[in-house]
Amino acid sequence: MPKLDLSQIPFKGGSSYPGKLAEAVGGRFKKGVGDAGGLTQFGVNIVRLEPQALSSLRHYHMEQDEFAIMLSGTCVLIDDDGEHEMQPGDCAAWPAGEANGHHLVNKTDAPATFLVVGTRTPTETCFYSDLDMMVKDEGNTFTRKDGSPLTADQIGDDND
Repeated sequence: MPKLDLSQIPFKGGSSYPGKLAEAVGGRFKKGVGDAGGLTQFGVNIVRLEPQALSSLRHYHMEQDEFAIMLSGTCVLIDDDGEHEMQPGDCAAWPAGEANGHHLVNKTDAPATFLVVGTRTPTETCFYSDLDMMVKDEGNTFTRKDGSPLTADQIGDDND
């Protein structure tokens, strides 16, 4: 089994969220360790959240399991059951199809990191709990939950 040199795998920022929704995760950076190791059946990323950053918009997956374990710092897991402090070693699991919108938030003044593992499936539907938004498959085509296009008001895009 090849050992990965984490110092050679860069953290990358950015988001596929449309319009100004991407700003919500501007302080999130991920290191694709699974991709670097050639894994294809599931994704493995080390995620770094800068102070006050979100891991994602609150969401849940219909076909993909998701698992996270805190590595350093402190985050707050926010899901449908409330807020839960996450310290190094704390884990959380979200089975596919369980409609429990979740994300991690770094509410501290120091960076935090966690490892996240998720299934890769040929198709997927992901719903966003706090927005009328979903995304299907790998195309990152975001729509309203009924499949209609997002509006400029929804994504904060003044150009539409």
